[in-house]
Amino acid sequence: MSEDNQLTIKSFFQYFKDAVTGKEQDFTTGSIRKAVFMLSIPMVLEMLMESIFALVDIIYVSRVSVNAVATIGLTESVITLVYAVAIGLSMAATAIIARRVGEKDTKGASEAAVQVLLLGFVTALIISIFGILYPKEILGLMGAAPDLIEEGFGYTKILLGGNITIMFLFLINAIFRGAGNASIAMWTLILSNGLNIILDPIFIFGLGPIPAYGVEGAAIATTIGRGTAVVWQLIALFYGFGRIKIAVKDVVIKATVMVNLINVSIGGIGQFLIGTSSWVFLMRIMSEFGNEVLAGYTIAIRIMMFTLMPAWGMSNAAATLVGQNLGAKKPDRAEQSVWETGKYTAIFMGIVSVIYLVFAPTFLSWFTDNPIVVENGALCLRIIAAGYVFYAYGMVIIQSFNGSGDTKTPTYINFVCFWLFQLPFAYVVSVTFKAGPIGVFLSITLAEVFIAIIGMYLFKKGKWKTVQV
Repeated sequence: MSEDNQLTIKSFFQYFKDAVTGKEQDFTTGSIRKAVFMLSIPMVLEMLMESIFALVDIIYVSRVSVNAVATIGLTESVITLVYAVAIGLSMAATAIIARRVGEKDTKGASEAAVQVLLLGFVTALIISIFGILYPKEILGLMGAAPDLIEEGFGYTKILLGGNITIMFLFLINAIFRGAGNASIAMWTLILSNGLNIILDPIFIFGLGPIPAYGVEGAAIATTIGRGTAVVWQLIALFYGFGRIKIAVKDVVIKATVMVNLINVSIGGIGQFLIGTSSWVFLMRIMSEFGNEVLAGYTIAIRIMMFTLMPAWGMSNAAATLVGQNLGAKKPDRAEQSVWETGKYTAIFMGIVSVIYLVFAPTFLSWFTDNPIVVENGALCLRIIAAGYVFYAYGMVIIQSFNGSGDTKTPTYINFVCFWLFQLPFAYVVSVTFKAGPIGVFLSITLAEVFIAIIGMYLFKKGKWKTVQV
C-alpha cells in the first residue's frame, strides 16, 4: 500500500472519529468535500438508526396480525401531518440558526432555539387533545374497517396523544444540526431508537408483570423511547454541550424573533403539509384494495425508509452547509456544497435501487409469509426504487432551498407535483381505469422525478442566494 493511500485511510478514520464525537468544525472554510463528509456521517448514522427501528418495529408488529400492520400504516399516514408541522418548524430553525452561526451570532441562534420550542409545545398540545379524544374517529376517516379500529385505536391514541415527543425530537435535533452539532443529534436518535428496539417486544408480547399489549405496545415503547431522548436533548441544550446554550430565564416570548421564525416556517409547514397530506390520500386509495394490499404497501414503505433516511441525512447536511455559508457571505461555496452532496447521494441511491429491483420479494418475505402481501409489497418496492437516483437530487435540492430560508419555492414545487399531478394520476389510474395499486406506486415515482427536474432548474437560477432570514 502506498504512503498516499495510507495517509488517505488514516485521514478517513480521523475525520470519521471527529464527526461522530462532535469535534467543533468551521464549515465555511476549507475543503467542501471534508465539510460534506463531516456533517453527513453523523446525520446518515442518525437516520440509519431511525430506519433500523422502523424495520424492527414492523417485524414485531407483523407477528401480531395483518390488521396490526395496517393500523400502523393508517396511523402513520396521520402522524405524518404532525411530522409536517415539526419538519416545517425544523427547517426554519435549521435555516435561521445556521445563518446566525455563519454570522458568528451565537446569542441570536440561542434566541431562535427558544422560540421554536415554544411554538412546538403549543402545536403539540393541540394535536394531543384531538388524538386522545378521537382516535376511533380518526381511523374511521382513514377508511379502516370496524375490526381494525377496535384492535388498533389504542396505538393511534397513544402516538397522537404523546406527539410532543415527536415534535421536540425533531425540533431540538434541527437546532443542533443548524449549529453544526450533528453528532449530538445522532446520539439522541441512537438513545431513542435503541430504547424502542429493546422495549418493543416487551410491551407488544409481554414480559413478567408487563401484559401483552399487542400493537398498542409498539406505541408505548416508541413514546417512552422518544420521551427519554427528549429529556437528554433538553439537558444538552440547557448545559450547552454544543454551540447552543439556553437558560430558564431565556424561555420568554420574543416577538421579533418569533415572527421571523413563523415567516420562514410557513413555507416549510406548507410544503410538508402538501407532501404528507398527499401520502394520507394515497393511503386512503390503498385502503380500497384490502388489508393485505395495504399491509404490503406499509411494509414496502418501511423497507424504503431504511435507505431514504440516509439520503435524507445527506440532504440535511447540504441544508446546514447552505445556511452557514450564506451567513458567512459565501454563496458560491454554498452552491458547490449542494452539487457535491447531490453527487454522493445519487451514487448511494443508484446502488440501492439495483439491490431493490433484484431482491424485492426476498426482502418482503422477511416480514411476512402471506403471498398477497409479498407480491404487492415487492411490486411497490421495485416501482418506487426505479426512481431513486432522481429522489437523491430532489431531496438534496429541496433541502438546500430550505437551508437558505427559501421555503416557498419547495412549497410551489410540492403543490404542482403532488396535488396537481400525483393524486389525480393515482386515482384515475388505480380506480377509474381499474389498474389497482400499481397506479399508486407509479404516481409516487413519477412525482419524485418531476420534483428533481423542476428543483434543479430553479436552483440553477440562483434566487435562493438572495434570501434574508
